[in-house]
Amino acid sequence: MLQSLAGNSCVRLIQRHKSMWYFTCLVVGYILFLIFGAVVFSSVELPYEDELRQNLRAMKTQFLRDHECLSEDSLERFLKEALDASNYGVSILNNTSANWNWDFTSALFFASTVLSTTGYGHTAPLSEGGKAFCIIYSVIGIPFTLLFLTAVVQRIMVYSTRRPITYIHTRWGLSKPLVAIVHACLLALLAVSCFFLIPAAIFSALEDNWNFLESFYFCFISLSTIGLGDYVPGEAANQKFREIYKLGITVYLILGLIFMLVVLETFCELQQLKQLRKMFYLKKEKTQDRLAILEHDHLSFTLQSDKAHGDKARMFVSASSLSSRSDELMIQ
Repeated sequence: MLQSLAGNSCVRLIQRHKSMWYFTCLVVGYILFLIFGAVVFSSVELPYEDELRQNLRAMKTQFLRDHECLSEDSLERFLKEALDASNYGVSILNNTSANWNWDFTSALFFASTVLSTTGYGHTAPLSEGGKAFCIIYSVIGIPFTLLFLTAVVQRIMVYSTRRPITYIHTRWGLSKPLVAIVHACLLALLAVSCFFLIPAAIFSALEDNWNFLESFYFCFISLSTIGLGDYVPGEAANQKFREIYKLGITVYLILGLIFMLVVLETFCELQQLKQLRKMFYLKKEKTQDRLAILEHDHLSFTLQSDKAHGDKARMFVSASSLSSRSDELMIQ
Protein backbone atom coordinates (compact mmCIF):
# COMPACT_ATOMS: atom_id res chain seq x y z
CA MET A 1 0.00 0.00 0.00
CA LEU A 2 2.74 2.43 0.98
CA GLN A 3 4.83 1.45 -2.04
CA SER A 4 1.93 2.09 -4.42
CA LEU A 5 1.27 5.47 -2.82
CA ALA A 6 4.96 6.38 -3.09
CA GLY A 7 5.04 5.26 -6.72
CA ASN A 8 1.95 7.30 -7.55
CA SER A 9 3.40 10.36 -5.85
CA CYS A 10 6.65 9.99 -7.83
CA VAL A 11 4.70 9.67 -11.07
CA ARG A 12 2.68 12.77 -10.26
CA LEU A 13 5.86 14.66 -9.39
CA ILE A 14 7.45 13.70 -12.71
CA GLN A 15 4.31 14.60 -14.65
CA ARG A 16 4.09 17.96 -12.88
CA HIS A 17 7.69 18.88 -13.74
CA LYS A 18 7.86 17.14 -17.11
CA SER A 19 9.23 20.18 -18.95
CA MET A 20 12.02 20.60 -16.40
CA TRP A 21 13.07 16.95 -16.74
CA TYR A 22 13.10 17.25 -20.53
CA PHE A 23 15.15 20.44 -20.32
CA THR A 24 17.65 18.81 -17.94
CA CYS A 25 18.06 15.89 -20.34
CA LEU A 26 18.56 18.38 -23.18
CA VAL A 27 21.32 20.24 -21.30
CA VAL A 28 23.09 17.01 -20.33
CA GLY A 29 22.81 15.72 -23.90
CA TYR A 30 24.26 18.94 -25.32
CA ILE A 31 27.23 18.83 -22.91
CA LEU A 32 27.88 15.19 -23.81
CA PHE A 33 27.67 16.10 -27.51
CA LEU A 34 30.30 18.84 -26.98
CA ILE A 35 32.57 16.40 -25.17
CA PHE A 36 32.09 13.82 -27.92
CA GLY A 37 33.06 16.38 -30.58
CA ALA A 38 36.14 17.45 -28.62
CA VAL A 39 37.28 13.82 -28.21
CA VAL A 40 36.84 13.04 -31.91
CA PHE A 41 38.55 16.24 -33.13
CA SER A 42 41.42 15.78 -30.71
CA SER A 43 42.01 12.14 -31.64
CA VAL A 44 41.83 12.85 -35.38
CA GLU A 45 43.74 16.14 -35.64
CA LEU A 46 46.35 15.87 -32.90
CA PRO A 47 48.63 13.41 -34.79
CA TYR A 48 48.64 15.69 -37.85
CA GLU A 49 49.51 18.69 -35.69
CA ASP A 50 52.37 16.81 -34.04
CA GLU A 51 53.72 15.71 -37.42
CA LEU A 52 53.52 19.28 -38.75
CA ARG A 53 55.37 20.64 -35.70
CA GLN A 54 58.16 18.11 -36.11
CA ASN A 55 58.52 18.92 -39.81
CA LEU A 56 58.72 22.64 -39.12
CA ARG A 57 61.35 22.15 -36.42
CA ALA A 58 63.39 19.98 -38.77
CA MET A 59 63.14 22.55 -41.59
CA LYS A 60 64.13 25.38 -39.25
CA THR A 61 67.13 23.44 -37.94
CA GLN A 62 68.24 22.54 -41.46
CA PHE A 63 67.82 26.15 -42.63
CA LEU A 64 69.98 27.47 -39.78
CA ARG A 65 72.57 24.78 -40.46
CA ASP A 66 72.74 25.76 -44.13
CA HIS A 67 72.96 29.49 -43.32
CA GLU A 68 75.35 29.79 -40.41
CA CYS A 69 75.69 33.55 -40.85
CA LEU A 70 72.02 33.96 -39.83
CA SER A 71 71.23 33.89 -36.13
CA GLU A 72 68.18 32.16 -34.72
CA ASP A 73 66.88 35.40 -33.15
CA SER A 74 66.94 37.21 -36.48
CA LEU A 75 65.07 34.35 -38.14
CA GLU A 76 62.50 34.35 -35.34
CA ARG A 77 61.85 38.11 -35.73
CA PHE A 78 61.50 37.78 -39.50
CA LEU A 79 59.09 34.84 -39.25
CA LYS A 80 57.01 36.65 -36.63
CA GLU A 81 56.61 39.72 -38.84
CA ALA A 82 55.76 37.56 -41.85
CA LEU A 83 53.18 35.52 -39.95
CA ASP A 84 51.57 38.62 -38.42
CA ALA A 85 51.22 40.15 -41.89
CA SER A 86 49.83 36.86 -43.22
CA ASN A 87 47.14 36.91 -40.53
CA TYR A 88 45.99 40.22 -41.99
CA GLY A 89 45.90 38.80 -45.51
CA VAL A 90 49.26 40.22 -46.64
CA SER A 91 51.73 37.62 -47.89
CA ILE A 92 55.45 38.04 -48.51
CA LEU A 93 55.53 35.44 -51.29
CA ASN A 94 56.23 36.65 -54.81
CA ASN A 95 53.36 34.75 -56.40
CA THR A 96 50.76 36.49 -54.22
CA SER A 97 52.08 40.06 -54.24
CA ALA A 98 49.84 41.03 -57.17
CA ASN A 99 46.63 40.39 -55.21
CA TRP A 100 45.18 43.29 -53.24
CA ASN A 101 42.90 42.66 -50.26
CA TRP A 102 41.15 46.03 -50.28
CA ASP A 103 40.16 46.71 -53.86
CA PHE A 104 36.43 47.26 -54.40
CA THR A 105 35.39 43.64 -55.04
CA SER A 106 37.51 42.32 -52.17
CA ALA A 107 36.10 44.99 -49.84
CA LEU A 108 32.58 44.11 -50.98
CA PHE A 109 33.28 40.46 -50.24
CA PHE A 110 34.62 41.43 -46.80
CA ALA A 111 31.53 43.56 -46.05
CA SER A 112 29.23 40.65 -46.95
CA THR A 113 31.13 38.30 -44.63
CA VAL A 114 30.93 40.84 -41.80
CA LEU A 115 27.20 41.51 -42.15
CA SER A 116 26.35 37.83 -42.51
CA THR A 117 28.56 37.07 -39.46
CA THR A 118 30.53 34.53 -41.52
CA GLY A 119 33.86 36.27 -40.90
CA TYR A 120 36.53 34.19 -42.60
CA GLY A 121 39.29 36.12 -40.84
CA HIS A 122 41.64 36.00 -43.84
CA THR A 123 41.37 39.79 -44.18
CA ALA A 124 41.04 42.28 -41.34
CA PRO A 125 41.29 46.07 -41.06
CA LEU A 126 44.83 47.30 -40.48
CA SER A 127 44.29 50.97 -39.66
CA GLU A 128 42.71 52.42 -36.52
CA GLY A 129 40.05 54.14 -38.61
CA GLY A 130 39.20 50.89 -40.37
CA LYS A 131 38.78 49.06 -37.07
CA ALA A 132 36.58 51.82 -35.64
CA PHE A 133 34.44 51.93 -38.77
CA CYS A 134 34.14 48.11 -38.71
CA ILE A 135 32.66 48.30 -35.20
CA ILE A 136 30.12 50.99 -36.14
CA TYR A 137 29.33 49.31 -39.46
CA SER A 138 28.71 45.96 -37.74
CA VAL A 139 26.55 47.42 -34.97
CA ILE A 140 24.25 49.01 -37.54
CA GLY A 141 24.62 46.47 -40.34
CA ILE A 142 24.07 43.16 -38.55
CA PRO A 143 20.57 44.05 -37.22
CA PHE A 144 19.80 45.60 -40.61
CA THR A 145 20.88 42.35 -42.29
CA LEU A 146 18.69 40.31 -39.95
CA LEU A 147 15.74 42.54 -40.76
CA PHE A 148 16.46 42.24 -44.48
CA LEU A 149 16.79 38.45 -44.36
CA THR A 150 13.66 38.07 -42.23
CA ALA A 151 11.58 40.15 -44.64
CA VAL A 152 12.91 38.34 -47.71
CA VAL A 153 12.46 34.87 -46.20
CA GLN A 154 8.93 35.70 -45.02
CA ARG A 155 7.89 36.64 -48.56
CA ILE A 156 9.61 33.67 -50.16
CA MET A 157 7.96 31.29 -47.68
CA VAL A 158 4.52 32.29 -48.93
CA TYR A 159 5.27 31.15 -52.49
CA SER A 160 7.73 28.35 -51.81
CA THR A 161 6.10 26.59 -48.86
CA ARG A 162 2.71 27.72 -47.61
CA ARG A 163 0.81 28.07 -50.88
CA PRO A 164 2.13 24.84 -52.46
CA ILE A 165 1.30 22.84 -49.33
CA THR A 166 -2.19 24.35 -49.10
CA TYR A 167 -2.81 23.80 -52.82
CA ILE A 168 -1.80 20.12 -52.74
CA HIS A 169 -3.75 19.55 -49.53
CA THR A 170 -6.97 21.06 -50.91
CA ARG A 171 -6.62 19.85 -54.50
CA TRP A 172 -5.63 16.24 -53.90
CA GLY A 173 -7.01 15.80 -50.39
CA LEU A 174 -3.74 14.54 -48.93
CA SER A 175 -2.82 14.87 -45.28
CA LYS A 176 -1.35 18.29 -44.63
CA PRO A 177 1.41 17.09 -42.21
CA LEU A 178 2.45 14.44 -44.75
CA VAL A 179 2.54 16.98 -47.57
CA ALA A 180 4.60 19.34 -45.39
CA ILE A 181 7.19 16.63 -44.61
CA VAL A 182 7.56 15.59 -48.26
CA HIS A 183 7.81 19.23 -49.36
CA ALA A 184 10.48 20.00 -46.74
CA CYS A 185 12.56 16.99 -47.82
CA LEU A 186 12.32 17.98 -51.51
CA LEU A 187 13.25 21.56 -50.67
CA ALA A 188 16.27 20.37 -48.67
CA LEU A 189 17.33 18.12 -51.57
CA LEU A 190 17.05 21.09 -53.94
CA ALA A 191 19.16 23.23 -51.60
CA VAL A 192 21.87 20.57 -51.32
CA SER A 193 21.99 20.20 -55.10
CA CYS A 194 21.94 23.89 -56.05
CA PHE A 195 24.05 25.37 -53.25
CA PHE A 196 26.40 22.55 -52.24
CA LEU A 197 26.98 19.90 -54.90
CA ILE A 198 26.96 22.07 -58.02
CA PRO A 199 28.98 24.96 -56.48
CA ALA A 200 31.45 22.43 -55.04
CA ALA A 201 32.03 21.03 -58.52
CA ILE A 202 32.51 24.57 -59.87
CA PHE A 203 34.95 25.56 -57.10
CA SER A 204 36.96 22.36 -57.54
CA ALA A 205 37.32 23.23 -61.24
CA LEU A 206 38.21 26.90 -60.70
CA GLU A 207 40.52 26.47 -57.71
CA ASP A 208 43.74 24.62 -58.55
CA ASN A 209 44.46 23.29 -55.07
CA TRP A 210 40.91 22.28 -54.10
CA ASN A 211 39.37 18.86 -54.57
CA PHE A 212 35.64 18.18 -54.41
CA LEU A 213 35.63 17.47 -50.67
CA GLU A 214 37.46 20.70 -49.87
CA SER A 215 35.08 22.65 -52.11
CA PHE A 216 32.04 21.07 -50.47
CA TYR A 217 33.61 21.83 -47.10
CA PHE A 218 33.97 25.51 -48.04
CA CYS A 219 30.32 25.69 -49.16
CA PHE A 220 29.07 24.18 -45.92
CA ILE A 221 31.31 26.28 -43.67
CA SER A 222 30.26 29.44 -45.53
CA LEU A 223 26.48 28.91 -45.74
CA SER A 224 26.32 27.75 -42.13
CA THR A 225 28.05 31.07 -41.20
CA ILE A 226 30.82 29.21 -39.36
CA GLY A 227 33.51 30.82 -41.53
CA LEU A 228 36.72 29.18 -40.37
CA GLY A 229 38.74 30.94 -43.08
CA ASP A 230 41.03 28.04 -43.89
CA TYR A 231 39.62 27.95 -47.44
CA VAL A 232 38.84 31.23 -49.20
CA PRO A 233 38.24 31.28 -52.98
CA GLY A 234 39.83 33.78 -55.32
CA GLU A 235 43.11 34.09 -53.39
CA ALA A 236 45.35 32.24 -55.86
CA ALA A 237 47.99 34.24 -57.72
CA ASN A 238 46.98 32.98 -61.17
CA GLN A 239 43.24 33.51 -60.63
CA LYS A 240 41.60 34.69 -63.87
CA PHE A 241 38.97 37.43 -63.73
CA ARG A 242 39.49 37.76 -60.00
CA GLU A 243 37.15 40.77 -59.58
CA ILE A 244 34.22 39.09 -61.35
CA TYR A 245 34.96 35.88 -59.46
CA LYS A 246 34.83 37.66 -56.09
CA LEU A 247 31.60 39.41 -57.04
CA GLY A 248 30.03 36.09 -58.03
CA ILE A 249 31.06 34.54 -54.71
CA THR A 250 29.44 37.42 -52.85
CA VAL A 251 26.16 36.91 -54.71
CA TYR A 252 26.38 33.15 -54.10
CA LEU A 253 26.82 33.64 -50.36
CA ILE A 254 23.84 35.99 -50.06
CA LEU A 255 21.50 33.82 -52.14
CA GLY A 256 22.68 30.66 -50.42
CA LEU A 257 22.14 32.13 -46.97
CA ILE A 258 18.60 33.19 -47.91
CA PHE A 259 17.79 29.74 -49.28
CA MET A 260 19.21 28.03 -46.18
CA LEU A 261 16.99 30.20 -43.98
CA VAL A 262 13.97 29.27 -46.13
CA VAL A 263 14.74 25.57 -45.68
CA LEU A 264 15.22 25.96 -41.92
CA GLU A 265 11.98 27.92 -41.59
CA THR A 266 10.17 25.24 -43.61
CA PHE A 267 11.36 22.53 -41.25
CA CYS A 268 10.53 24.66 -38.21
CA GLU A 269 6.89 24.90 -39.35
CA LEU A 270 6.44 21.11 -39.32
CA GLN A 271 3.98 19.98 -36.67
CA GLN A 272 6.32 17.24 -35.47
CA LEU A 273 9.11 19.71 -34.76
CA LYS A 274 6.71 22.11 -33.07
CA GLN A 275 5.61 19.35 -30.71
CA LEU A 276 9.24 18.43 -30.08
CA ARG A 277 10.11 22.01 -29.19
CA LYS A 278 7.17 22.26 -26.80
CA MET A 279 8.66 19.43 -24.76
CA PHE A 280 11.52 21.68 -23.66
CA TYR A 281 9.62 24.96 -23.28
CA LEU A 282 8.06 26.32 -20.13
CA LYS A 283 4.32 26.63 -20.10
CA LYS A 284 3.09 30.17 -20.54
CA GLU A 285 2.06 31.68 -17.24
CA LYS A 286 -0.35 34.51 -16.74
CA THR A 287 1.53 37.76 -16.52
CA GLN A 288 1.07 40.24 -13.72
CA ASP A 289 -0.74 42.67 -15.99
CA ARG A 290 -3.18 39.98 -17.08
CA LEU A 291 -3.78 38.96 -13.47
CA ALA A 292 -4.37 42.59 -12.53
CA ILE A 293 -6.89 42.96 -15.35
CA LEU A 294 -8.69 39.79 -14.30
CA GLU A 295 -8.79 40.94 -10.67
CA HIS A 296 -10.09 44.34 -11.75
CA ASP A 297 -12.81 42.72 -13.88
CA HIS A 298 -13.77 40.39 -11.03
CA LEU A 299 -13.95 43.33 -8.61
CA SER A 300 -16.08 45.33 -11.04
CA PHE A 301 -18.39 42.36 -11.55
CA THR A 302 -18.68 41.88 -7.78
CA LEU A 303 -19.48 45.54 -7.21
CA GLN A 304 -22.09 45.52 -9.96
CA SER A 305 -23.71 42.35 -8.61
CA ASP A 306 -23.74 43.80 -5.09
CA LYS A 307 -25.29 46.98 -6.43
CA ALA A 308 -27.91 44.99 -8.28
CA HIS A 309 -28.75 43.02 -5.12
CA GLY A 310 -29.00 46.28 -3.19
CA ASP A 311 -31.35 47.78 -5.77
CA LYS A 312 -33.52 44.68 -5.64
CA ALA A 313 -33.61 44.83 -1.85
CA ARG A 314 -34.60 48.49 -1.87
CA MET A 315 -37.27 47.77 -4.45
CA PHE A 316 -38.60 44.96 -2.24
CA VAL A 317 -38.63 47.21 0.82
CA SER A 318 -40.43 50.01 -1.02
CA ALA A 319 -42.95 47.56 -2.45
CA SER A 320 -43.65 46.07 0.98
CA SER A 321 -44.07 49.56 2.46
CA LEU A 322 -46.51 50.48 -0.30
CA SER A 323 -48.51 47.31 0.24
CA SER A 324 -48.68 47.94 4.00
CA ARG A 325 -49.90 51.51 3.42
CA SER A 326 -52.60 50.29 1.03
CA ASP A 327 -53.73 47.76 3.62
CA GLU A 328 -54.02 50.51 6.24
CA LEU A 329 -56.09 52.66 3.88
CA MET A 330 -58.41 49.77 3.18
CA ILE A 331 -58.91 49.14 6.93
CA GLN A 332 -59.70 52.78 7.50
